[in-house]
Amino acid sequence: MKQNKTYLHLGVTLIVSACAVLMFYDTFFQSRVLLDFFDKLMSVLSPVIYGLVFAYLLAPIVDFFDRYIQKGLPKVKSSLVRGLSILVTWISVIALIYLMFSILIPELVDSTKTLADNFESYYKTVYNWVNSLVENQTIFSDDIYSDQLLSALNGYYDKLVKWVTDTVIPQAQVAIVAVTGGIWSVVIFLKNLLIGMMISVYLLARKESFAKQSKKILYAILPETPYRRTLRAVAEADRIFSGFVRGKLLDSLIIGILCFICCSIFKFPYTPIISVFVGVTNIIPFFGPFIGAIPCALLLLLGTHPWDALYFLIFIVILQQIDGNIIGPKILGNTTGVSSFWVLFSILLFGGLWGIVGMVIAVPLFGVIYDIVRKLTARGLERNQREDILQEYNEEFHEKKEETKKKSKPSVSDKINKQINEYINKNVNNK
Repeated sequence: MKQNKTYLHLGVTLIVSACAVLMFYDTFFQSRVLLDFFDKLMSVLSPVIYGLVFAYLLAPIVDFFDRYIQKGLPKVKSSLVRGLSILVTWISVIALIYLMFSILIPELVDSTKTLADNFESYYKTVYNWVNSLVENQTIFSDDIYSDQLLSALNGYYDKLVKWVTDTVIPQAQVAIVAVTGGIWSVVIFLKNLLIGMMISVYLLARKESFAKQSKKILYAILPETPYRRTLRAVAEADRIFSGFVRGKLLDSLIIGILCFICCSIFKFPYTPIISVFVGVTNIIPFFGPFIGAIPCALLLLLGTHPWDALYFLIFIVILQQIDGNIIGPKILGNTTGVSSFWVLFSILLFGGLWGIVGMVIAVPLFGVIYDIVRKLTARGLERNQREDILQEYNEEFHEKKEETKKKSKPSVSDKINKQINEYINKNVNNK
C-alpha cells in the first residue's frame, strides 16, 4: 500500500512538473497558445464566474433571511424557505441597485453635460491664470518671454481645434463602428451577467449539497491529516476573503454616501460624479483615496471656484482619517493579519499583474498566502524541533497584538462570519 502511494505521489509530481515546464516554454518562447487557450476558457466560463461571485457575496444575506423565515414559518419545508430567502435577497439587491441608479444616473448625466459645456471656459481659466502669472512675475518681465509663452498657449489651442476638425470629425464613421462594437460588448456582458444571476440562484439553493460533495471528493483523494488541514486552510481563506471583500464593499458604500451628503452641504459642483468616484476607488486599499481625490480636486480647480479644490482635499483627508480610524476598524477589524508593508507590496504586485481587479483582491489573496506560509513555517520548525525560535518570535512581535485583539470588541465582519459558521454547523454538519 505504501509503495502504491509513493508511486502515485511520484506520478502526480512528474505530471505537474511537466505541465509547468510546458507552460513556461510556451509562454516565453512560443506563440502563447496555452495562454490564449486559458483566455478563451475564462471568456466562455465568465457566466459561471459571475455566478460564483454573486453566490459568495449574497450567501450571508440568504442565511439571514433563512433564519427569520424559519422562525416565522417553522412548519414550512426547508427547500421552500431557501427559495423564499433567495427570492427576497435578489429582489432586495435589484431594488437597491434600481434606487441607486434612479438617483445617480440623472445627476451624473447633468454633471457630465455641464462638464462638457464648460470645457472651453476651463481653457480660458487656465489661459487667464497663466497670463496673470506672466504679468506679475519679474522673471517674465521681458515682453519677448511673455509673448512667446502666450503665443505657445495659443498655438496649442489652435492645434487642438485643428485636431478636432481634421482628425476627429472625419473619423466619425470609424468612431460609430467602434461604438457599435462597444454596444455589442455591453450586450454580451449583460447576457453573461444575467446567466450568472441564474447560476447563483442554483448555487445558493444547493450550497450545502455542493459543500458536502466537495468534502466527499477531498476525503476520497486525500488521507485523513491532509484532508483536515485542507479544510482548515479553506475555512481560513473564506474567513479572510469574506471578511475583507464584504466589509470593504460596505465600507466603500458608507464612504460614498458620506461624501455625497457632505459635498451637497458644501455645495461642491459635480457632487454625484465626485461621490461615485470616491466611493468606487475606496475599494482599492492604500492607493484608493489618492486615485479618487486627485482627479476630483483637479476638476474642482478648473471650476468657477478654484478654492473648492483645497476645501475638498481637506474634507477628503478628514474623511479618510475617520474611515481609517473609526469606520474601517469597526467593519473590517484585523481580517487579513497582514502588516502595512505587505499590503503595499501585494497591491503593487497583483495590481501590476491583473490591473484594477488585482488591486482589489490583492490584500485578501496575499493574506491567504501569508497564512499558508506562516503555518508551513511553524510546522517545519516543529518538525525540526526548533519551537524555541517560533516562541521567541511570537513573544517579541505578536504577543502584544494578541493581547490587544483579545481586549478589543469583535468587528462587524467577525460577527457576520460567526453567524455564518453557527448556521453551517447547525444546518449542514448536523445533517
